[in-house]
Amino acid sequence: MTPGDLPFFVYGTLRPGAYNHDRFLLGRTGAEEDAVLPGALLHDGPGYPFAVPGEGRVAGALLTAAPGRYGELLGVLDRLEEPAGYERVVREVVRSGDGVCVPAWVYVAAPGAPLGPVIASGDWFRRP
Repeated sequence: MTPGDLPFFVYGTLRPGAYNHDRFLLGRTGAEEDAVLPGALLHDGPGYPFAVPGEGRVAGALLTAAPGRYGELLGVLDRLEEPAGYERVVREVVRSGDGVCVPAWVYVAAPGAPLGPVIASGDWFRRP
């Protein structure tokens, strides 16, 4: 699998059911499945969360681009995430349905990101 084929792991406002999902991803994704990012902690932020390396797990969704939409999806996500304090990295993500580890693009907190308190559940949808 080349970096151009990698799915995307989202864990905050871009997850299915969250307010930015349809706004930015509708029609651009093919498959969407529950997944977990191991070895990470979830921090609250200024209206959206940040994942950082740590002893925990972050709940989210693994998104595969719709046919012919990979470049468009990558561009939309980079334009949204990078100015907000994220950097795109490759991490191993575990699909919840079958437990298989897959490499995926993950937007994690860049140095200097405005980290708030840790979200103990690791799940943006279950934050206090």
